[in-house]
Amino acid sequence: MSDLGVQPAAEVTPGLSQIQRLTNTFTAPSKTFEDIRRGNRSWWLPFIIYIVLGFVFYGVVNAKVGMRQVSENQIKLSPKTEDQMAQLPPDQREQRMKISTAITQGIFLGTPVILLIIGAVISLVLMGTINFGFGGRAKFGSIFAVWMYAMLPSCIKTLLGIVVLYAGAAPESFNIKNFAPTNVGAFLNPIDTNPGLYSLATSIDLITIWCLVLVGIGIALVAGVKRGSGYIASFGWWVVVVIVSAGLAIAFS
Repeated sequence: MSDLGVQPAAEVTPGLSQIQRLTNTFTAPSKTFEDIRRGNRSWWLPFIIYIVLGFVFYGVVNAKVGMRQVSENQIKLSPKTEDQMAQLPPDQREQRMKISTAITQGIFLGTPVILLIIGAVISLVLMGTINFGFGGRAKFGSIFAVWMYAMLPSCIKTLLGIVVLYAGAAPESFNIKNFAPTNVGAFLNPIDTNPGLYSLATSIDLITIWCLVLVGIGIALVAGVKRGSGYIASFGWWVVVVIVSAGLAIAFS
């Protein structure tokens, strides 16, 4: 009689540590995203990694290439901009170069803020897509944490970029928009290749696809929908961005 009405204690699954979540993102991503689904939405560790690695990359680029050379290289990749610069008087051309260099440097230094803004915008879009388009129940904090962890493979691309620079890449050919050989575009000449085709080739990137797969797995888990729905949401928006980017490349090159 004394046992009547006694309920067994519910089994509580302990949350993963930040290090465990980071490791599992590469080895068992579902465990990381399942932990986020249970309410453990902390994302500070990947964010710190992005910031530290970003500033290390900035230091290497600044030492091996230089911010002015980075800006000059981007101008060379845009015939219209290069023609406009060539028609300016020397003093105005120099002033434009200083402004361009300052903007390039500012983007590097503003990486933490830019990263948070981009992450927030993408998370809102993904939340709206998975919730309203596929009947999910994801919260913004969960989607944002998923995105932060899902982007971790991009660190490999940054490390490859550092290796390329130390391996002796020519400063005059360094392309800040495509600095690592992880996509088809890295093996094409951006000047001789059609701008739209080059943009599409650059988008076919192994690291990007890896990240998109992780995003699909993550948002599906935290939203409580089928994994296929997560893939459709992540890759669907990627296709839209790729097409728009190719169109802009053609229009402004």
